[in-house]
Amino acid sequence: MAVLGNKQIKELVGKVLSTSMVDTIVVSIPVVKMHPIYKKRYTQYKKCYAHIDSSAQECVVGDKVKIQQSKPLSKTKRWLFIEKVS
Repeated sequence: MAVLGNKQIKELVGKVLSTSMVDTIVVSIPVVKMHPIYKKRYTQYKKCYAHIDSSAQECVVGDKVKIQQSKPLSKTKRWLFIEKVS
């Protein structure tokens, strides 16, 4: 997590699902949960819409990327593209 003053800013790593929108990428974030009775771990995925500058359009579908939480940029976008993770 990045620290900005007294606040911690969430950073997540996920896989790019779509790049077809202008200045927006769709990222799939894995969330590991445990069943309350059977104690088996399972993975669910959540989709996050992230803003990407037009100058940094180097992402393709399937890339691993790091995104950072930000203020709401539109109805669905609350994340910013930070970098590609190898």
